[in-house]
Amino acid sequence: MDKLSVRDLDLRGGKRVLMRVDYNVPLAGRQVTDDTRIRATLPTIDLVRKAGARLVLMSHLGRPKKGPDPALSLAPVAERLSDLLGSPVVFAPDCVGAAVERLAGSIAPGGVLLLENLRFHPEEEANDARFAAALARLGDAYVNDAFGTAHRAHASTAGVTAYLKPAAAGLLLARELEVLGRALAAPARPFVAILGGAKISGKIDVITSLLPRVDRMLVGGAMMFTFLRAKGIATGRSLVEEDRVEMAREILGRAGEKLVLPVDCLAAPAADGAGGPGRVVPVESIPAGELGVDIGPRTIEQFAAVLAGARTVLWNGPMGIFEVEGFGGGTRAVAHLLGEATARGATTIVGGGDSVAAVEGAGLAARISHISTGGGASLEFLEGKVLPGVAALTDAPARALRG
Repeated sequence: MDKLSVRDLDLRGGKRVLMRVDYNVPLAGRQVTDDTRIRATLPTIDLVRKAGARLVLMSHLGRPKKGPDPALSLAPVAERLSDLLGSPVVFAPDCVGAAVERLAGSIAPGGVLLLENLRFHPEEEANDARFAAALARLGDAYVNDAFGTAHRAHASTAGVTAYLKPAAAGLLLARELEVLGRALAAPARPFVAILGGAKISGKIDVITSLLPRVDRMLVGGAMMFTFLRAKGIATGRSLVEEDRVEMAREILGRAGEKLVLPVDCLAAPAADGAGGPGRVVPVESIPAGELGVDIGPRTIEQFAAVLAGARTVLWNGPMGIFEVEGFGGGTRAVAHLLGEATARGATTIVGGGDSVAAVEGAGLAARISHISTGGGASLEFLEGKVLPGVAALTDAPARALRG
């Protein structure tokens, strides 16, 4: 990574570190129901606190529509973080203003302050300069450990760095960039990508970026039906992007045998499962009145054969309508295949909400090399796009000398 790391910062003397984290976690009332994203920041938090610095954390939560919303307060997150740290976390009633500045100045060395939801202020997403400057007054150095928001040019991820230097990457952000960057630049081969999800249009840039880099690309999810239509195969009532069929045909011609499509699928009368559990059919035999809702067992065997010798595996997107009972078997099967690949010594990388949920639901998270904390950010990184939250960080000394 060619950006300054939190490890490079001199945090002695009780300096205040303003740190962007991604605590956009699910809540049930005042209870955090999944603290994975909070736990992911603990190594950076521990490093900063052990150096004797004072830590000011900031995050968004949900999508408030009209200013402050008590249901989207980060107060429950402060309570959960306090439990995880085993010490009190001070919670600020806002994220900017004189009162918040006084709180940030009164933290003891090693202490932690969590600000209220950044998105209670529309200036956050607008990357407003005055709002960014107000945030900058809360710290002596800036750290971004929120990979999940690094693709957003918001005040807390990009604008603040114009007013607060040095700006460094936290351990979580650095790890994401290292793992994904290595997969793109120098993967152990064979390198296999598994892509799912509903639409080609949402993954076209990823497909275009990865095709020259991978040895095989396995395609599942509803977007497989647009590819099948491009091959002249009838797909019943399956989801097809009619305006992307020609694009799919062009990709197939360019990819050749590198792109692997399912050979069978689970077909059902209704996408919500109301018409029954469905039945397995060859992809060429989907009934006219039914739609494909998952990959089939022969396809799983086909994918397993490709993955048997893989040294690097990247997975993004479900293989079917994962959220519907009975239509998630293919997605869970792929999760198990990745666990087996890891056990054989492959580097396995999982990104995207449903893919991560499948791995965690199957109890396989510990058997995956790297689970990305940023679905949208990881996609944009894989597309080859510059992430504003990364570009805004201070260059590492070696790069500065080269420049």
